[in-house]
Amino acid sequence: MKVVGFTFVRNAITYDYPVVESIQSLLPLCDEVVVAVGKSDDDTLALISSIDSPKIRIVETVWDNSLREGGRVLAVETDKALAAVPADADWAIYLQADEVLHEGDYPALRADMARWHHDPTVDGLLLNYRHFYASYDYVGDSKRWYRREIRVVRPGIGVYSYRDAQGFRKANNQKLRVKLVAATVHHYGWVKPPAAMQRKQQTFNKLWHSDEWVAQHVAAAEEFDYSQIDSLVQFRGRHPSVMEARIRAQNWTYAHDMSRNRYGLKEQVKQAIEKLTGYRLGEYRNYKLV
Repeated sequence: MKVVGFTFVRNAITYDYPVVESIQSLLPLCDEVVVAVGKSDDDTLALISSIDSPKIRIVETVWDNSLREGGRVLAVETDKALAAVPADADWAIYLQADEVLHEGDYPALRADMARWHHDPTVDGLLLNYRHFYASYDYVGDSKRWYRREIRVVRPGIGVYSYRDAQGFRKANNQKLRVKLVAATVHHYGWVKPPAAMQRKQQTFNKLWHSDEWVAQHVAAAEEFDYSQIDSLVQFRGRHPSVMEARIRAQNWTYAHDMSRNRYGLKEQVKQAIEKLTGYRLGEYRNYKLV
């Protein structure tokens, strides 16, 4: 069974992406990892080239900055990396530059890739998500965070990145048929020092909107205001081992006031139903569970 990882990145240093850790979390699972490195304003290419592994294959790309509707450029860059996955790969594992796999989940991922390897009715595997917010010590637990997404796909069946690269579809705009895996992607996209997060907000929103929209909707500030969040819980688990050095070096103090967790009656009812049944009312599902 041949497994290939794929990802894309640009300006990783400027915006402090844990892309090295992300790639390192893929390597033990993969025979090869394709990294589409966009032309950057910093030394991202050198950073990726410095990762000591013969499994890594870099594909240099140029982002089309005119694609500013719905984050389309992110899907285009994802597709460039996916297109470079060898035709003889059985599975392709996708991570974005701020997503990291936990080594404790490797056995479940390996087992399910092997289990569904020869079943053509399974197009991909669905992973759970844990979204860190403000610091490495808090996780978002409201319905604003997506709880699952496709991160393993079967190459060679017309799979392509959908909308802003959150998920995938296949030929004729069909949703992928997927199996849920007992593995969790650790998402660190909302964990940055407040000044770095503000820079990211001012730039990243331009992948979706015009300069005028960004000027009107993204506050002009030196630092991002993390206090405007509906609900967080303290993380008491263990981060992926590849993240430990980064966390020791970069974690900062952020004290969230749990009494400020804001849930209306409607959200409280939804959360109670989910805890009892596992079903999330109104959940967006860009996939078909089989």
